[in-house]
Amino acid sequence: MDTAEIQDLQKWIGRSEMVSDEVAIRPLIALAATLDIDAPPPRHGDPVPPLWHWLYFLPAQKQSDLGSDGIAQRGTFWPPISLPRRMWAGSRFEFREPLRVGQAIMRTSRIIDIKYKEGRTGPLVFVIARHEISNEKGIAIVEDQDIVYRELAKPGAATAPVEVAPSDHAWQRVIHPDDVLLFRYSALTFNGHRIHYDRRFATEVEGYPGLVVHGPLIATLLLDLLRRNLPEANVAKFSFRAISPLFDTAAFSVCGKPENGGKTVSLWAKNSTGGLASAGTAELRPKVCA
Repeated sequence: MDTAEIQDLQKWIGRSEMVSDEVAIRPLIALAATLDIDAPPPRHGDPVPPLWHWLYFLPAQKQSDLGSDGIAQRGTFWPPISLPRRMWAGSRFEFREPLRVGQAIMRTSRIIDIKYKEGRTGPLVFVIARHEISNEKGIAIVEDQDIVYRELAKPGAATAPVEVAPSDHAWQRVIHPDDVLLFRYSALTFNGHRIHYDRRFATEVEGYPGLVVHGPLIATLLLDLLRRNLPEANVAKFSFRAISPLFDTAAFSVCGKPENGGKTVSLWAKNSTGGLASAGTAELRPKVCA
């Protein structure tokens, strides 16, 4: 990327958009089934679990407005970055109020930063977007989302060494990310990115060894692990970052352990050989005594 292109990208900082939606029940039932959660259907007024807001405000670009990778062509809200590979690098959340079934909700999104770096494998562009989700009480969720753009993998290029994941977990759940799971999550979030369901595209065009597990799906599984083991926990903040990709070619594990006297929970995902794939931290609200 040349200097002029980088300078042009800076003009996208501050760009914003607003989208409205309603917290419908059916997507919640479908995601619970996809995550193998055995629970009664939610009722009107029930709270939405943290991160399940990704079921709403779904992209609705026309088919003709999608790029060859299945993502909306850049230059509308997301800046027109020429690097072809797009990945979700992580997010940071503040959960102020739960969204509830039946509520009218609004999301205001804004590009807050764009950074260019030279990485080990070539140029990288990081775009940070802030999403503020509101209900009738005001702002309920604040998310800072990190998206990274990079070049395609070069044939024969050596892969970066993967950090070893912690082994001192208190909880662990093994996930088998077959193509049905990835397709269902793509459908639930209306995610057209072909690396998650089109094996030929993922392997032959983008150079991956298999279908790529969605970063948001991994994050959702991490907080689902917390809910399974601490069902009464009230998550105030959560952050996660992607470290190395996971594919449908092997099982992976989501792991966690309480820390700081139960005030926080460390969560991570590891691949089948023990390499660290994703890491996160949840901050819990203190229990309110009756």
